[in-house]
Amino acid sequence: MNKKIGFIGCGNMGEAILGGILSSGILKSDNIWVSELSKTRLDELSEKYGVNTTTDGKEVVKNSDIFIIAVKPNIYPAVLEDIKELVDSTKTVVTIAAGVTIASVENIIGSDKRIIRTMPNTPALVGEGMTSISPNGMVSIEELEEIKIIFGSFGKSEILSEYLIDSVIGVSGSSPAYVFMFIEALADGAVLQGMPRDKAYKFAAQSVLGSAKMVLETGKHPGVLKDAVCSPGGTTIEAVKVLEEEGFRKAVIKAVEACAEKSKKMSK
Repeated sequence: MNKKIGFIGCGNMGEAILGGILSSGILKSDNIWVSELSKTRLDELSEKYGVNTTTDGKEVVKNSDIFIIAVKPNIYPAVLEDIKELVDSTKTVVTIAAGVTIASVENIIGSDKRIIRTMPNTPALVGEGMTSISPNGMVSIEELEEIKIIFGSFGKSEILSEYLIDSVIGVSGSSPAYVFMFIEALADGAVLQGMPRDKAYKFAAQSVLGSAKMVLETGKHPGVLKDAVCSPGGTTIEAVKVLEEEGFRKAVIKAVEACAEKSKKMSK
């Protein structure tokens, strides 16, 4: 990729994206600029990745074709106000924060600018992230493909209309927390049956990982894969029966719904 990329802010998610870009080889470190307020943090990133660093977000914008704003949602207005005079038609602005709409960014820097709203999730930290990509009308197909390459470097990505962002947050942005709870509960069940806790976490986590991989790689409906495990009169269908009785599906659906509704409120 013949582009220069910048990061305004580089916390856990920003670093996950940065690491994915460099490990995939789509860009070299000298084509990446990072700004942070903490000099200690910048020294750490420079030593670890060999990227260009600065405490001034304006320098990132000046030296980048694409820049990712990786700060907390409440910091976005201040950051955008600070850099807006430097954002022209040659720059692509990428956001990664919940509640920060394309319209809210356009209101500050202008609707004639290239803006892409993304929603990655924390498994990006281990190269298995899932990201939605929503562009405004100024972004070309070619530019969109470049963003897909960037976010594909640490997992999978899909282009979606922005109106679906709340469901994205419910089903992938926040869902790692639900999955961690499920893994913990599975392990607790195994511990109750006498399994050592470290082994229980490993068995539970690997089962979730393998099951997810089966859904992605076989293309089969999850219900079909579930049925294949449930032998007549067997142990699995007995467990499924209990999950149904206890409202497992209903609880998960309500959790996703509650998450999406909170996301909608944050965007107002």
